Amino acid sequence: MTAVTISTSYRRYALGLLLTVNMLNYIDRQVLFAVFPLIKIDLQITDAALGLLGSAFMFSYMLFAPLFGWLGDRWSRTLLASGGLVVWSVATALAGFAPGYRTLLAARATVGVGEASFGTVSPGLVSDFFPKERRGKILSWFYVAIPVGSALGYLLGGLLGQNYGWHAAFMMVGVPGLLLAIPIALLRTPPRGGDTLQPAGDEKNASSGYAALLKNRSFVCNTLAMAAMTFAVGGLSQWLPSFLHRVHSLDVAKGNMLFGATTVLAGILGTLVGGWLGDRWQKKDGKGYLLLSGWGFLIGTPFAVLALIAPEIVGCMSAIFIAEFFLFLNTGPLNTVILNVTSPTVRAMAFAVNIFFIHALGDAFSPAIIGWLSDQWGLRNALLITPGVMVLAGLFCFICGRYVVQDMASVEA
Repeated sequence: MTAVTISTSYRRYALGLLLTVNMLNYIDRQVLFAVFPLIKIDLQITDAALGLLGSAFMFSYMLFAPLFGWLGDRWSRTLLASGGLVVWSVATALAGFAPGYRTLLAARATVGVGEASFGTVSPGLVSDFFPKERRGKILSWFYVAIPVGSALGYLLGGLLGQNYGWHAAFMMVGVPGLLLAIPIALLRTPPRGGDTLQPAGDEKNASSGYAALLKNRSFVCNTLAMAAMTFAVGGLSQWLPSFLHRVHSLDVAKGNMLFGATTVLAGILGTLVGGWLGDRWQKKDGKGYLLLSGWGFLIGTPFAVLALIAPEIVGCMSAIFIAEFFLFLNTGPLNTVILNVTSPTVRAMAFAVNIFFIHALGDAFSPAIIGWLSDQWGLRNALLITPGVMVLAGLFCFICGRYVVQDMASVEA
């Protein structure tokens, strides 16, 4: 099938479908953190053990990503996405039947396996439906699912958990994903690389391209920036609902409603503005995506600090909104950089390697580390390590900008 046989309306349908599944991805991922306070009370566990529930998901997510990346460059991406959706939806629902900590831990680890399958193939799949010059904007629409899905995960988890218990929250958010498994499996797709002609010999040299990823300076620096961001954002997103509950004395439903509403507004605005500004800046400067992301991290850092030290809830939530807006600016641009500096024949593997390292160095450990530090210092002091890591993310973006133009040219040659 050639790209021209796919109509504009069908491309939009595909984007909408994949965006919806990605939104369910984040609902099922974030619902756990909304019910952290309820699980802690019910199972009588420490903050370190609580944080490990989030880390278990990330461990399996990053460990299975390379396998699905390898498969994604050789097999049906739609079947991998559909199969992953079924696995994580069933695992989320089964978490609602967990009688104790160990079974809940196993269920959350299985959610990571399913989401790894979808996460490695979906960005390249989305980008193949649209021209290269629109990638930043299109991926920003796709990644709007992060703030919207996360916010819905907090809102639904808080409301369902407060009224029906944390078991019911998992069961009720896990089921809807199963309804979209067949539409994803039947999705018609363009060739790998979309409308962009692939350089001769790419298929033949795909295996050598995998090894070349770690020699690609732009890819490595971009991945390190995303890893630092993931460490900070992963820790904040998992522990801020508990922070609002403990420090500002908000109940689970109200705390998650406030945090969810703030996240969805700041996230949508930041993600869409980042995609729009990124594409415009990139047209003027070959490192525009990275400059936008780097400055977003640095500007957002002091507001993240203010959110954690503000004595009143109004000041706290206002600072969270501003910090999240600048953090979400990077979502489309940094993922677009991965597409721009890698060959179409190895993009699933590129995202798999990226996923592995950003979680291995990021939120696979940050929830448990913050939980352990919280047991020692208190939750507020533990969370204050995250703004420093945001500064590091910005610095890696600027370093990456030194190499990206040359690496993009080598891909297009």
